[in-house]
Amino acid sequence: MSNSDTPRERRPSTGAPISDLKGPVGPGFTRPKHKRTFTGFGAGEIKSVEASIPEPQRAAWKKFQAHGFKSKDEFEKEVVRHVETTLARSMFNCDETAAYAAASLAFRDRLITQWNRTQQRQTFSDTKRVYYLSLEFLMGRALDNAMLNVGLKNARTSSSLPLILKLTASAEGLSELGFRIEDIIEQEHDAALGNGGLGRLAACFLDSMASLNIPAWGYGLRYRYGIFKQEIVDGYQVEVPDYWLDFNPWEFPRHDIVVDIQFYGHVRKYQDEAGKQVALWEGGEIVKAVAYDVPIPGFDTQATNNLRLWSSKAASGEFDFQKFNSGDYESSVADQQRAETISAVLYPNDNLDRGKELRLKQQYFWVAASLYDIVRRFKKSKRAWSEFSDQVAIQLNDTHPTLAIVELQRILLDQEGLEWDEAWTIVSKTFGYTNHTVLPEALEKWSVPLFQNLLPRHLQIIYEINLYFLQLVERKFPKERDLLGRVSIIEESQPKMVRMAYLAIVGSHKVNGVAELHSDLIKTTIFKDFVKIFGPDKFTNVTNGITPRRWLHQANPRLSELIASKVGGLGFLKDLTLLNELEKYADDKEFKKEWAEIKYANKVKLAKHIKTTTGVTVNPSALFDIQVKRIHEYKRQQMNIFGVIHRYLTIKSMTAEERKKLAPRVSIFGGKAAPGYWMAKTIIHLINNVGSVVNKDKDVGDLLKVIFLEDYNVSKAEVIIPASDISEHISTAGTEASGTSNMKFVLNGGLIIGTCDGANIEITREIGENNIFLFGNLAEDVEDLRHAHNYGSHAMDPDLGKVFEEIKKGTFGDAGAFSALVGAIEDHGDYYLVSDDFHSYIQTQALVDEAYKDQDEWTSKTITSVARMGFFSSDRCINEYAESIWNVEPLVPEDEGTSGLGKGEL
Repeated sequence: MSNSDTPRERRPSTGAPISDLKGPVGPGFTRPKHKRTFTGFGAGEIKSVEASIPEPQRAAWKKFQAHGFKSKDEFEKEVVRHVETTLARSMFNCDETAAYAAASLAFRDRLITQWNRTQQRQTFSDTKRVYYLSLEFLMGRALDNAMLNVGLKNARTSSSLPLILKLTASAEGLSELGFRIEDIIEQEHDAALGNGGLGRLAACFLDSMASLNIPAWGYGLRYRYGIFKQEIVDGYQVEVPDYWLDFNPWEFPRHDIVVDIQFYGHVRKYQDEAGKQVALWEGGEIVKAVAYDVPIPGFDTQATNNLRLWSSKAASGEFDFQKFNSGDYESSVADQQRAETISAVLYPNDNLDRGKELRLKQQYFWVAASLYDIVRRFKKSKRAWSEFSDQVAIQLNDTHPTLAIVELQRILLDQEGLEWDEAWTIVSKTFGYTNHTVLPEALEKWSVPLFQNLLPRHLQIIYEINLYFLQLVERKFPKERDLLGRVSIIEESQPKMVRMAYLAIVGSHKVNGVAELHSDLIKTTIFKDFVKIFGPDKFTNVTNGITPRRWLHQANPRLSELIASKVGGLGFLKDLTLLNELEKYADDKEFKKEWAEIKYANKVKLAKHIKTTTGVTVNPSALFDIQVKRIHEYKRQQMNIFGVIHRYLTIKSMTAEERKKLAPRVSIFGGKAAPGYWMAKTIIHLINNVGSVVNKDKDVGDLLKVIFLEDYNVSKAEVIIPASDISEHISTAGTEASGTSNMKFVLNGGLIIGTCDGANIEITREIGENNIFLFGNLAEDVEDLRHAHNYGSHAMDPDLGKVFEEIKKGTFGDAGAFSALVGAIEDHGDYYLVSDDFHSYIQTQALVDEAYKDQDEWTSKTITSVARMGFFSSDRCINEYAESIWNVEPLVPEDEGTSGLGKGEL
């Protein structure tokens, strides 16, 4: 048979590595297409790949490469194109939701080209990468952020060009198409990937890593419902699903990147031909992890990093046909439903054993998929395993990802065949651990029986790690038998428990706290034995920071513009210390007038939001007193509301003349209570009940209003924070690791009332004691006070006693509903020292009232405070991590004109 008669199959254009050409090429033969791979090439392969692409193909590719819009007209063209072709709508039925979708897609297209280029550049350079593992990423709205970062790409931040450049093309373009940009931005749902400060910190860090050109990826879970959407019904928190994924143009499904994750089963040990002991994890259940990628653009740079989120699905497919056909419809989809619950909800309620298992499953699923990806990427470089920690830095954001330590050890031992010592050296040089709490009850522990059932091989490795570690301790401190029990990763309780924080310390080369006080406390309290064992150098401090791009420029554009007019442009968004220049205007009449007008306009905006969402009218001239954060007893929202009740009772007892001298106040609360945290829910209930009484009391009128804003999130924070006069950061001293909302409030020209806790101490040092209202006991006295409560005498503060009497009278609804809240303080030791600090709190609030009456001096205080906030940038944080923990260098992009051919290394 002749060659021409032989049927020739054209090889597929996607697939595994490139194959060499074999056989003849000519008429009757088709040359195989260049084979591309979805998950990119290693740095060594990419040059030969480029050489293998025929020149005409390369020229055509370059000629028609996507570039995204570069002007207002091009932006409008892209929006209209997306409305008509992507969304299949027209000028006649394009509503605000469709306009948001089209505008987002236009910006997304622009981002993608930079994103691809960044990933390809990082692969080419083959330098060290950072992998940031966090169970939460509280990103906020992406369109506004993309506008800022993309819109400024072609302008230098130090220029004196019009300042709100991010909105120029987009705002005018949308306006010409018949839409207000503010309305369009409002259409976006907040990504429900986090709950509190931990997740928002992770989001600020991703922004800073991209802005500083640090090669980095974030890894998290793609929750379908986040934590929950909070509704307030009859004063109670009600949790409803927050399905935010109905339209999300900012994520890219990577259906080609699927990882099999194993649970349950058993471990079989045997000796191979070489006599080596081998452990084989067999049986059990497989769940698939599917990758979804989110581009993270940097500010004033073309670097766009990646956040990879994992979604769970059943390995067996959508449903079991056999069961379905035999009429067993419910169990036909049981596998799918069980698999999908893993990535359904952030922090499933773990009051029940099934909830505990699901949460541990969630953590292993996420770290196993992430490590598979990280190891796969490293192996492409063809480097020796000894170089792993030179190429890879993995940061554990709290204890949730600690299983990554065990998983990497398992991969190196069981799959790559390394010896224990070599593997453990690699592991312990790779990981860094950030601790976020000094509360012992908040340090994760998992029961050994749960581990044995769910992750049998990992439990074996944990026991081996523990043995290895305890032997080291015994050699160092042979006479201290008690020390072994105190530092053991396995707690000898009933049942035995795995202490995850101890595992994180033992398996990391650096452990950091997130504020100076916090870092000192962990070294002297919960981890002091480990400091003795490893020495103080293993423990360090990196005080938290925030990104000024979102928390000043996006949240408060008018203030950002005013600042830029005095400090020589927008350069302060990249170097926050440039704010120092503002201090010279602290007594400038004209500047202060403009500053105060911006604050008032922000308060009017919040007052409108309050009216729309709660129906309550508040006076923007009143002092806005705000506490928005996760609801927890240690954050002491209960002390705040008790203070509000005290203020209410004081107003009620005043004469009309006395009331005229009082500064009107609006007390604003927001935040979610964990679904299983009954006491926190009770605090929310009390706040709402107090509000419903106070806000209707005609005697009080505008002198006091109490507002609870439901479903607090990043977008609401961007409205609330710029409007604050005073914000409350009143945790029991020594309980708040750092806090970052305190930084956001001060950066937006609000003052703080707070305890000497977390970053409040460093904020005080930077801005000066005259510009912050501190009160309460110090961290070093807390233990003695608690001891006195339980074993000595404990006198209840008389003012607080009067507040409790009023609650017990039923003034704020059924007294029984709040008996536990009152009882915790009166009868059960007042663990969070509410009574001890209450008198100081009330006195300090009186000082706030007095200071607020002198508006001129108040404005000077706020300007001085903002001018001195340069230290609290997340850019400074990331530089500290890069230098002292990760040992990683920035990778500065080439000029924008450079084009890339492939998908890089996604």
